[in-house]
Amino acid sequence: MDGGASYNPRTVEEVFRDFKGRRAAMIKALTTDVEDFYKLCDPEKENLCLYGYPSEHWEVNLPAEEVPPELPEPALGINFARDGMQEKDWLSLVAVHSDAWLLAVSFYFGARFGFDKADRKRLFNMINDLPTIFEVVTGVAKKQTKEKSSVSNHSGNKSKSNSKRGSESQPKYSKTVVAKDEVEDGLEEEDDEEHGETLCGACGENYAADEFWICCDICEKWFHGKCVKITPARAEHIKQYKCPSCSNKRARP
Repeated sequence: MDGGASYNPRTVEEVFRDFKGRRAAMIKALTTDVEDFYKLCDPEKENLCLYGYPSEHWEVNLPAEEVPPELPEPALGINFARDGMQEKDWLSLVAVHSDAWLLAVSFYFGARFGFDKADRKRLFNMINDLPTIFEVVTGVAKKQTKEKSSVSNHSGNKSKSNSKRGSESQPKYSKTVVAKDEVEDGLEEEDDEEHGETLCGACGENYAADEFWICCDICEKWFHGKCVKITPARAEHIKQYKCPSCSNKRARP
């Protein structure tokens, strides 16, 4: 991997150039090269990561063996969720993790080479002026551009269009997810009755109405989101959730 062991950007401009190269590579993997990327992320293989390099080349590979690694590592095991979700949702999830990794790498360089408060702020502002990978992959970046132009041309209809767009894009939780919002909507008594005796399949603790839970669609056991590292935002993109135990049960030839 040419991920950065021999390349150390030392100024804000150099770090931003590094960020742009890696970002362009990962966008390429998730858009124009998506067929190749999809094939490389075989769920039957070991934990795989998506790497983007300053040269604007991308690679799907195993994580670095050295501990600690030379650079922060991207999300591990992106291939395992590929077949359990719709392709666009899986790509969106990879995009979110890719955005987080790019920021981690940039601010790793900033910390390593002693960027002060002003340098860190300038670097963040330069990065923040670009659409995120998630926004590019999901088309949000294009929508935002259209919305900005429509605001100047149709300011009178702004509130109505925003209200309609907001209701249409409202994410829906699957029926297997217990969301905190349900409690606040007056369903506390019903949830307590249904799940009061439920135990987390990971830690064995009781259900609590103010906690986020998710149910495995295979074994139908319930889990604290924190115990299986699933957040409400991530759950919105999962069509069929498999708990860690069920995910590890591979079909044997």
